[in-house]
Amino acid sequence: MAHNTELGRRGEQLAVDHLQARGMVVLDRNWRCRLGEIDIVARDGDDTVFIEVKTRTGAGYGHPFEAITALKLARMRRLAVAWCEAAEGMVGRIRLDAVAVLAPSEAPALIEHLEGLG
Repeated sequence: MAHNTELGRRGEQLAVDHLQARGMVVLDRNWRCRLGEIDIVARDGDDTVFIEVKTRTGAGYGHPFEAITALKLARMRRLAVAWCEAAEGMVGRIRLDAVAVLAPSEAPALIEHLEGLG
């Protein structure tokens, strides 16, 4: 399990670096409430973006985006509402995104950013 935790942390950091390089401002990481956890909350212009990060070492278990099911999207929506209720100030428009990180141990990571999930 420690390997998966370490891989997840590495993937989230790579995702944060990618998002910041694109000009997004990270507002929160690993925000938790009774409903679950949001990996990253960021600002992209006027949008508040809730980002799910999926990291894999390879595609043996499918592409990371395949792990984002309709059930996961519904949970992301509920978590976004909870974060907005807890946040102070204007939230603006909200958007759900996903970042897939393929991070093999012996090669550079490949990062894909999918904006505007269902």
